[in-house]
Amino acid sequence: MNLRTTLSGLLIIIVGYLPHLVIAAEMSPEVPLELEKPSYSAPWQRYTGRRWARTDWKNFSNLRHEVLTPVSTYQKIETPIKGNPENGKKLVADRKRGGGCVACHIMPDTAMPGNIGPDLSTIGAWKRPDEFLFNYIYDARQFNPYTNMPPWGAHNLFHQDEIKDIVAYLQTLTEPTHFKTPTDDPTKRPVPVETRDNLDEFENPAMFSLELGEELFSTPGPKNQSCQSCHAEATELKTWAATMPKFETRLNKVIGVEEFVTRHALATTGAEYLAQSKQNLALAIYLRYLANGQTIAIDQSDANTQAAIKRGKALMERKIGQINRACVDCHITNVKKWIRGQYLVPRKGMYEHFPTYRTSRGAIWDIRKRIQWCGVSVRANELPPDAPEYGDLEIYLATLNNGQILNVPGLGH
Repeated sequence: MNLRTTLSGLLIIIVGYLPHLVIAAEMSPEVPLELEKPSYSAPWQRYTGRRWARTDWKNFSNLRHEVLTPVSTYQKIETPIKGNPENGKKLVADRKRGGGCVACHIMPDTAMPGNIGPDLSTIGAWKRPDEFLFNYIYDARQFNPYTNMPPWGAHNLFHQDEIKDIVAYLQTLTEPTHFKTPTDDPTKRPVPVETRDNLDEFENPAMFSLELGEELFSTPGPKNQSCQSCHAEATELKTWAATMPKFETRLNKVIGVEEFVTRHALATTGAEYLAQSKQNLALAIYLRYLANGQTIAIDQSDANTQAAIKRGKALMERKIGQINRACVDCHITNVKKWIRGQYLVPRKGMYEHFPTYRTSRGAIWDIRKRIQWCGVSVRANELPPDAPEYGDLEIYLATLNNGQILNVPGLGH
């Protein structure tokens, strides 16, 4: 046995007793990164080039700020309620009011109801008192602190007279809903299955972004350097994307492939590929495509990564927005059910195909944009794409998908 072998064995033994010094899970500090500038087009705007209302939900929690809204006290009201049932029928289906009651409940004469809440087709026959129904709609947290139901009145989605109209309508419902087709019935609706080949350019427009990404990889930037200048063989990176995201100690947060592309390119080639831009998405798709077929393998061995995963889990459980809903409400508690026509998928299996071409939007979304718009859907202010909170959520979600096979770019509605 020579000295080198002896020392190598000794080093393995020493490292084995120093688990907190293992830094393999973190980004190497030797990797050049732009550390000062934001990785997105600042200031961040939810919409660009659209005439949509820029609603501000600052009075409600988001992933960065917790705004504690008090649970309402039980309200005494004059009964029987003298509401307008016809107006109540309109209100329960009003998509402008947080999706309306039918987003979660089966009710008559509605299109594509959801089923994460109880079937209300016969609620009028249940003999629930008007006052109880009013208070449950106004703020269900009085009865169940973990409820999925929005605090419709307490969070100003409906005012009191509108809730009275809804109660008046509910009390008229005494007959089961009969659906014309199985597709209308959320308890029988077929589970959506994507049958198109996501790697076929005739099926998936995101494959054209793959071509752009490959082109950008070899295109010199302002510093007359390209990605290829250092990575002559792109196949050298065939496993890299499967190990991302990673904790970056210099930025004190988790960064994913997309943010890495921005910061590494600025530092090395001088090219500016800002988050969610056409170029950034193209390179992110190309780098993940190189790793297609590899299993997701997030190293969780260092303390910073472990802390980020713990924070990500807590964020996934935080109720946010005017709708007051958490990630787990949809993807654990009510998984494989429906909110209107949207099927709630499990957390495992929802990560390995990003960036994904969304046919409903005619656009490519990376995982950060998916998380942003989940927040907007529950009426919570989103954060910029490189927000540390999104990094924590991404790495937690990625670890839940360890062992899944990368298959990028994705394709779905």
